[in-house]
Amino acid sequence: MPSQPRGTVTIDPEECKGCGLCVESCPPKCLHLSRELSKYGVHPAVYTGEGCTACGACFYCCPEPGAITVWRLATPAWKAQAVPPPAEEVSHAAAV
Repeated sequence: MPSQPRGTVTIDPEECKGCGLCVESCPPKCLHLSRELSKYGVHPAVYTGEGCTACGACFYCCPEPGAITVWRLATPAWKAQAVPPPAEEVSHAAAV
């Protein structure tokens, strides 16, 4: 079952070495190596455009600093609202 998208990935083809570590480490498998060669003669990683969970696994395993940027999507408004207190506190407050 695919995870809910929570982010996006930007990959700089000028920085990517085409090693594929990010592709292998991506849990939702939303990265792949390009069929096209970069100007450096490597197949850079490419984001498919959907499915990113913003876990950061690709960022942390990448040996090239600055090649991958992971962006987290804004928190939906319904999640940003205050969480009600646990049921025990509510029942205790009602008893007082």
